[in-house]
Amino acid sequence: MPKLKFARIILFTNQIDEMTRYYGTILGLKQITDERMWREFDAGGTCIALHSGPPSPGRKGPKIVFHADDVAELRSTLVARGARFGKVSSGELCLCDGKDPDGNPVQLSNRARRGRPATRP
Repeated sequence: MPKLKFARIILFTNQIDEMTRYYGTILGLKQITDERMWREFDAGGTCIALHSGPPSPGRKGPKIVFHADDVAELRSTLVARGARFGKVSSGELCLCDGKDPDGNPVQLSNRARRGRPATRP
């Protein structure tokens, strides 16, 4: 069986310049392509691509989650740059939900990334 490697998540948008500003300038991701109808950003191990077309954020669609050791500090930094995030919820996990300009859900989380492969029966 070939090993799959996650390459990118594609978000369709009819406001590609505003979404480029959000992911590049506001969130601070490095832009790695700049085509008229296609923009890609390095999101630390994968890419977020913006593709010109009608957006379709769903009620239960994918949520883009960024890790932060200090969620409240990162939230403050991003809100100062113009991002929209709600309150930080703390407990065992510290989370903060927001939305990009098209309404796609974005989250900041201190949940550690698991590097272990899935076990098979």
